[in-house]
Amino acid sequence: MSLHTPPVILFCLPQHPLAKPLTQALNAETGELDTRQFPDGESYLRITSEVSGKDCVVVADLSNPDEKFLPLIFLTETLREMGCRTVGLVVPYLSYMRQDIRFHSGEAVTSRIFAKALSQHIDWLITVDPHLHRYHSLQQIYTVPCTVIQGAPALASWLSNRPSLLLVGPDEESEQWVKAIAQESGHSYTIGAKQRFGDEDVAVTLGDLSQHQGKTAVIIDDVISSGQTVIETISALKKQGFERIDAAAVHGIFANNADRLLHQAGIDNLITCNTVVHPSNQLDVTPLLVPAIRDSMGGC
Repeated sequence: MSLHTPPVILFCLPQHPLAKPLTQALNAETGELDTRQFPDGESYLRITSEVSGKDCVVVADLSNPDEKFLPLIFLTETLREMGCRTVGLVVPYLSYMRQDIRFHSGEAVTSRIFAKALSQHIDWLITVDPHLHRYHSLQQIYTVPCTVIQGAPALASWLSNRPSLLLVGPDEESEQWVKAIAQESGHSYTIGAKQRFGDEDVAVTLGDLSQHQGKTAVIIDDVISSGQTVIETISALKKQGFERIDAAAVHGIFANNADRLLHQAGIDNLITCNTVVHPSNQLDVTPLLVPAIRDSMGGC
């Protein structure tokens, strides 16, 4: 860091395992906060670090976002009021990306509303593998510079060290992603066909995989939420005689004890990146985030 570069201070709300390695990699100060809730449920927040003239980086876990959004806004706005130079946001998992159109009259298009609200309080945003379905990029809904980091390199690096694998994408949407991971890790892959009948009602079918018998099947997905797609993929693999089945994802939400259901369905190993805190976190995205954070701060 040159003498003319403003110092960097990193805050985390709530606490997240990425905070410490990012602070060290960025040679940043650790931002200190005092937070609590009043008896009526309102949030109290006090910044006890000096932030005037500094670039502030906020690491925010926004899984289950409704209870976390207001404290985050209180933090970012207070940093501005205290004279920081910039406020950048690192959101390992970006919520409110699913509702990207109005499927039924009167529905809130929450992705646009959330993006508009959040953009007002930050200078830039970095996230890992957001759920971009009908949007081509985050810039369609966010009004600040956004950087999307791909978690695939972390998965590919882990898979490269394991022999005799068949990578399995559960649906057509995953093909381009799984294909790239397979090529980088040196493994074969197959893609299933998925039919969705409801939020937790899906069916997955696979082609003939007899040539891959004896391999460990690894189901690859960007996010595991309810786990139903993975459970159906497990069933389809078992029908073809696969005895060893793992699952790997960038984000593990595991709503309603989905992780337990996956193990009951026959998963041997469950692996995720450390974007959403969970015991399955084995893959570190810190090295992927650091260059993007430096670039974002340099652009301010």
